[in-house]
Amino acid sequence: MTGVDAAGRPDGEPGGALARELAGLAADAPPGLLDRIAARRIRLPGPLEDGPLAGLQVAFTDHGVAYLRAGMGEREFAEAFRERFGRPLLPADRPPAGLVPALRGGRPGGLALDLRGLSGFEAAVLEAAARIPRGQTRPYAWVARQAGRPKAVRAVGSALGRNPVPLLIPCHRVTRSDGSLGEYVFGADAKERLLRAEDVDVDEAAELARRGVRLVGSDTTGIVCYPTCGDARRIAPGHRRGFGGLAAALAAGYRPCLRCRPA
Repeated sequence: MTGVDAAGRPDGEPGGALARELAGLAADAPPGLLDRIAARRIRLPGPLEDGPLAGLQVAFTDHGVAYLRAGMGEREFAEAFRERFGRPLLPADRPPAGLVPALRGGRPGGLALDLRGLSGFEAAVLEAAARIPRGQTRPYAWVARQAGRPKAVRAVGSALGRNPVPLLIPCHRVTRSDGSLGEYVFGADAKERLLRAEDVDVDEAAELARRGVRLVGSDTTGIVCYPTCGDARRIAPGHRRGFGGLAAALAAGYRPCLRCRPA
């Protein structure tokens, strides 16, 4: 096949030469051949009206959505995808079924994801992050424990930084252990705006972090939660008790919430 370099990369516009070669075959290519050697890309509106997430580029294979980034032109996105996944990109007529509602809801739901190439630990980290409910946050230590590696807190941060499908796997809901927001692949400002759009009280989180409060308990139920847990948000102000960690809460006779499972 001509028009392909020594590394098997199509020449010219990413995917263009490959499409032309397949179109010129004397007989029709077998069904699905193109999708087995190339991936598709589509541009969609982002979850925020302006800023770094105003427009998204999404790549998907025959196995599911594989890559999502914002703030890139089509060629830059195609090159980044090809460098990471070794496949060219071709334009798609429409997004895969379920992608738009998954972006709107901030979790994959039934959307197929192509996460091949991740290590077992990376996959476990992303699976844990995907379980964080909309409008809530969890610290890196919680993700590490859910992933089966409770001491690998720093490695969790690295794995989330390589998340190929942010927004679908909501790593913006993972915070530092002190409750402050921390970094994000699209920047700290985008992280804050996403959380505010989900009705997370970012200002309260910052104030609790400043005071060293990691968990919030109810003196009527004796249950202690992460501050953004749905149960914690229903505690009346006069019955809220703050704790610097689970050990202090346990020593005071509180028990951990069965919903957010504080570490």
